[in-house]
Amino acid sequence: MLLPSLPLNVWESTKMTLHLYLQIAGKIKLTKMARKNHWWNITLFVNSQGISTQTIANGSDSFEIQFNFIHHKLEVFSSTGQSASFDLYDGLSVADFYNKLIDTLTKLEIKVKIVDRPYSLPDENPITTPFNQLTEHYSYNKEYITRYWKIMLWVNNVFTNFSGRFYGKTCPVQIYWHHMDLAVTRFSGKKLPLPDGMSVQNKDAYSHEVINFGFWAGDENVPAPAFYSYTYPSPEGLQNTPLKPATASWQVSNESPMALLMYDDIRNEADPEQLLLDFLESTYLAGAKLAGWNMEELNVPPLDEL
Repeated sequence: MLLPSLPLNVWESTKMTLHLYLQIAGKIKLTKMARKNHWWNITLFVNSQGISTQTIANGSDSFEIQFNFIHHKLEVFSSTGQSASFDLYDGLSVADFYNKLIDTLTKLEIKVKIVDRPYSLPDENPITTPFNQLTEHYSYNKEYITRYWKIMLWVNNVFTNFSGRFYGKTCPVQIYWHHMDLAVTRFSGKKLPLPDGMSVQNKDAYSHEVINFGFWAGDENVPAPAFYSYTYPSPEGLQNTPLKPATASWQVSNESPMALLMYDDIRNEADPEQLLLDFLESTYLAGAKLAGWNMEELNVPPLDEL
């Protein structure tokens, strides 16, 4: 299987524009959806057309926002039977996208009010310009948008396979739009004390012991697409645990060990799915053993063993 390349330096401007588009859709979902543990109410999802909010509540009705990366359109579907769309193209600024989307929702009688500024993007010197004035980001390279979506589809399928091997609480495979990473999280069931000074966002995200697994397309800190995993809280000695495949390594992130596997190290291999599953399994075993998870109880056996 040959997976496409995704060099960050080639599509970085498009990635930033897309990230801002996704934040707008995510913030609309945030303002309309009832709260759910660990921010699962605000996430986005990869599907067979592109990226979707899935169903968003709107009084007694509902709607969905979809980025259609086959036809490069932004689509809105309402349970009233109405729908509307507009084209996604190179030159469509974030301001234009925002105004078009708000106008589209208004025509469909969907009222929204969001905090109209990017959330913590980028990490260094975050953008503070309101979305409706953000004209400097307008790159939309259809080829690289398609590559990104195809990779996300593949990763989504592998993560879904992996998540089905665990009986414990597991989040859906979902996109957290603040960092634009596709992630799945396993929980041991152990509740954690919340330290003073922790943000509300992190208090809800890390209220319980977790091992998190994800993929992101690269940023200023890791300028290439990569898979990651970390255990929170990080058990002592985690960074000394062997990983699979051999190209995976431990790095320090936020003063804690994070396992990294570069996408380019597996995409041309004969069986990249197995290599990614090996990475996910080895990082889970590393964290779960040292943190004392009840692994035997949490593992899902094959059906012929039931």
